[in-house]
Amino acid sequence: MISLPLLLGLGLFFTDCFAFPLNEVEALTAFKRAIFEDPLLVLSNWNPLVSDPCNWSGVYCSNAGDHVVKINISDASIKGFIAPEFHKLSALQELHLHGNLLIGSIPKEIGLLTNLKVLDLGSNQLTGSIPHEIGNFTGIQKINLQSNVLTGKLPYELGTLRYLEELRVDRNKLLGTIPAANASDFSAVKHGMYASNASHLGFCGAYQLKVFDLSHNFFVGSIPGCLDYVPRSSFLGNCLQDKDPKQRPAAQCGAASLNKTHAGVNTKHRPVEDRPSGHQSRSSKPVWILVLEIVTGFLIGSLFVVAVFTIAHKWKRRPSIIIPWKKSSSTKDYMTMYIDSEAMKDVVSYSREELELACEDFSNIIGSSLDSVVYKGTMKGGPEIAVISFCIKEDQWTGYLELYFQKEVADLARLNHENTGKLLGYCRESSPFTRMLVFEYASNGTLHEHLHYGEGCPFSWTRRMKIIIGIARGLKYLHTQLDPPFTISELNSSSVYLTDDFSPKLVDFECWKTIISRSEKSSGTISNEGAVCILPSSMEGRHLDVQGNIYAFGILLLEVVSGRPPYCKEKGCLVDWAKEFLEIPDVMSYVVDRELKHFRYEDLKVICEVVNLCIHPNSCRRTTMRELCSTLENGIDTSVSAEMKSSLAWAELALGL
Repeated sequence: MISLPLLLGLGLFFTDCFAFPLNEVEALTAFKRAIFEDPLLVLSNWNPLVSDPCNWSGVYCSNAGDHVVKINISDASIKGFIAPEFHKLSALQELHLHGNLLIGSIPKEIGLLTNLKVLDLGSNQLTGSIPHEIGNFTGIQKINLQSNVLTGKLPYELGTLRYLEELRVDRNKLLGTIPAANASDFSAVKHGMYASNASHLGFCGAYQLKVFDLSHNFFVGSIPGCLDYVPRSSFLGNCLQDKDPKQRPAAQCGAASLNKTHAGVNTKHRPVEDRPSGHQSRSSKPVWILVLEIVTGFLIGSLFVVAVFTIAHKWKRRPSIIIPWKKSSSTKDYMTMYIDSEAMKDVVSYSREELELACEDFSNIIGSSLDSVVYKGTMKGGPEIAVISFCIKEDQWTGYLELYFQKEVADLARLNHENTGKLLGYCRESSPFTRMLVFEYASNGTLHEHLHYGEGCPFSWTRRMKIIIGIARGLKYLHTQLDPPFTISELNSSSVYLTDDFSPKLVDFECWKTIISRSEKSSGTISNEGAVCILPSSMEGRHLDVQGNIYAFGILLLEVVSGRPPYCKEKGCLVDWAKEFLEIPDVMSYVVDRELKHFRYEDLKVICEVVNLCIHPNSCRRTTMRELCSTLENGIDTSVSAEMKSSLAWAELALGL
């Protein structure tokens, strides 16, 4: 029986938990989940089972301790995303996330924080546009979005924020004109004619701001007259029609600014009548001389055109891309590297706009790592997709990374098997800088999620066996039926995705890490002498680690059968734990997941035999995936009758314990 003190302790625990709003706890834990780097461990005590959220680092609650009113995690070097669930913090008044490495877009749900007074997201790496929902901050006093990579136009809704005193959006990539009414509308504002519709007036409908910084963006047009009170330093580094010489040069502002420079060009051309009289003397030449000059010029021009087309045709047969060899403070040195332009010709190319629309403005994040983010989306009239986006800045993207990206796309495109992920296409754009891969989406998530975080009943023994055989068939196809072979960069339960009927698909989402590591190793081996660089053999193909895949497959089998992760602090390495049970029939059943109601002993013996072959310390003694797959297919029974029989084996095990 449970002791009285234990019951009292549990009662106090649950009473304390439920005193704090559950939805606010969910919002805070969602934020923590969206952070994948926390080098200073500022979120280490964010655990609702251990302490009250009001005692968490950077979290401040109301005097009654029943709501979060302030979050301050500034200059903490955390890297991740702003979770949309933040809107559940309904009483939040201040959000300070300044000076971190936050990426992704500002979620539109943030506009539901109607009690917010301070929003400080400055000095991060946020992208996308400023959501229009920011106009819902009716009591906001300070907004700081400076030093990010925000794009798009400045929302007109900012003009409705009557209590706003400070707005900083400097050092971004914002475009368009500064939201404001024209002169007549501004005059009407003074007379109160637009009181009910100030949003159309932009900042001319707002009260005077104490701090207003729009510098170092790409705003065009003129500075509205209603902003005369703002210091001119707040508009520097834009593309505005201002006499201040500290605006951006026309070359950085695009066609809109370049058009202004053409206005004075024609004035330098003199009219026809001002030309020297010698110009007319040419018409006095004999007619036959003029005809001869025309014919000769025509022949020379024809020969020149033919020569140009011939050279162009030859160069098309040896296409090249120009890539930066090295970067310096002043200029870039370039070299030419020949690649096979035919590699990607049969792969679908998607635009960033298409994928952004399909993935709901890239807000539907289903996975992330240090180097990439995975989004879920639905193509218009098409399938569900998983989009993997590479997290890297344009100035860090070298020619070698571009080359590897193209080769990776070509390599992934040739995979066509029921147990491998299907590459649907790619996205490759320069403005904004984008490199993405588009895969067919598997609706049941990863095998890792089901084994370790699944809710409800665990996978049955038969289902686990079917998944194992499917993985084996996929690896057999990659290793033995493709020429050249293909290997998974990091084979584990997170690289196995499950379809509607729980059929496994191997997806190489970690190929980005391979691209970076191979680029770093290879870039130093290529000479920069001369104009042409020949591709060395170390870069010609994907790094093949067949034996590494086989070893990882053995660990994956143990993970599926036991339900334990490959490593945990309490029990250490899964392989070390399982070794003492694998070769002894009497204790072999200890490997099986205790959550299972039954298992089939004959299947377990086959699994243990294959695991021993996969993890043999001598890689030369490990067999091929063709043989391993055959052993599993011939030794494992996945029929319904086998599942019924296996319940007896589990009952015997329970009695033996």
